[in-house]
Amino acid sequence: MSFAEYATYDGLGLAELVRDRQISVGELVDTAIARAERANSRLNFVVFADYERARQTAKNAPTDGLFAGVPFFLKDVMAFAQGMPTRQGARFMPPFPMPHDCVLVARFKAAGLIPLGKTNVPEFGLVPTTESKLYGPARNPWNLEHSTGGSSGGSAAAVAAGVVPLAHANDGGGSIRIPASCCGLVGLKPTRARNTMAPDLAEAVDGLAIDNVVSRSVRDTAAALDATAGNIDGDPYWAPPAPASYLAAMRSKSKRLRIGFTTRKLDGTPLHPDCEAAVQYAARLCADLGHTLEEASPSFDAQALAPAFMTLWTGNLAAGIDLIARLTGQTPRADLFEGLTWGIYEAGKRVSASEYLGAKQLLQSASRTAAAFFATHDAWLTPTLGTPPVKLGTFDMEERDIAKGFLPFFDYVPYTALQNVTGQPAINVPLSWNAGGLPIGVQFAGRFGDELTLLQLAGELEAAAPWAHRYAQLEF
Repeated sequence: MSFAEYATYDGLGLAELVRDRQISVGELVDTAIARAERANSRLNFVVFADYERARQTAKNAPTDGLFAGVPFFLKDVMAFAQGMPTRQGARFMPPFPMPHDCVLVARFKAAGLIPLGKTNVPEFGLVPTTESKLYGPARNPWNLEHSTGGSSGGSAAAVAAGVVPLAHANDGGGSIRIPASCCGLVGLKPTRARNTMAPDLAEAVDGLAIDNVVSRSVRDTAAALDATAGNIDGDPYWAPPAPASYLAAMRSKSKRLRIGFTTRKLDGTPLHPDCEAAVQYAARLCADLGHTLEEASPSFDAQALAPAFMTLWTGNLAAGIDLIARLTGQTPRADLFEGLTWGIYEAGKRVSASEYLGAKQLLQSASRTAAAFFATHDAWLTPTLGTPPVKLGTFDMEERDIAKGFLPFFDYVPYTALQNVTGQPAINVPLSWNAGGLPIGVQFAGRFGDELTLLQLAGELEAAAPWAHRYAQLEF
């Protein structure tokens, strides 16, 4: 298979070729590795290569799985895989190989996906751009001077460059949807607890974070959720029941939806014109498909939610760093971290139990605000970002004052953290590119537990305004 031909298939398409014996798993894996080796020197998305083990796995790989023989990358945050380190982009985290697969990775493998290694992330996955001191910047395949987004930036670069058709990602404040927007991909954050974090974690960031994938097609995203969804006994949260198959169910036409949309930030300030234009285009497209559109948004108090969100983030980071310190015998010191990370750690150490629980209660109240809005609306359409993908180096990672350091991030990603707070599903759909050739994603949020409506709507939009032919064509 030629490099050019390989990149035209999504994951399910490659698996079909394997099942029909038109290509071997070994050929697929070799092609993906060759593309990764050539692209990585320019994009810097691979931080741990496990190519030889992938080749050995390919020799005896079954050919009947949902994603039989499809090459795949895991993000360097969570996704614990036997024999691979997970450093979270942090110098403080030693490169210890994990002794076992977590349930998520085991389910990926059971579906036929073959991990090739780990992808680039910001330090501890904290920020919406991927340019850590440990790994250096991941570069956007659409324009190498621009960010891939974060924190799943390396995974998004790998998919956008056609190295793999889908890759693991996770999302605690937008980290699936932000890089999907920056790189022109589909990125679904599932409902809270749709995927288990067993056996190593009960939950992550007090239920704010969850795993899934970034992909080039809606059907790959649906199939990946089929492969991984499901709780196990002992999980602290349980998602509402899922359909027997998201992939099968999304093929049926959904009811006509009532969709609220906004072209302004939550504080009423205007968006970048490119982002506003992307929302207007998506709204017109939805209306053309027979859906009802109206300008409407939930009445969140962003000024109250942002400090409460940061209380949970800072407290969880401090607990995580202290756990690493206990396990490795290290002592946290400012020179071992990026400035912003150290500022967050210090702030987290100052959070009291009463402050933490108060912040948690405030954030949980936002779920009821969202529920009231979604009692009368099926989806909420927003831009995914406040501006087009920024240039690398835009944000100051050495600013220890987190009020100063994080303020630009809230302006850049004004919407995505809301769905982490409420636990709702939300999906980035790559419908627009600006005059500079950069992707401009839009986000649809849905009712708690209802990924299916979002997948059906995204599938309709994909059929009406296809994007699969628009991938970043690097010279290989």
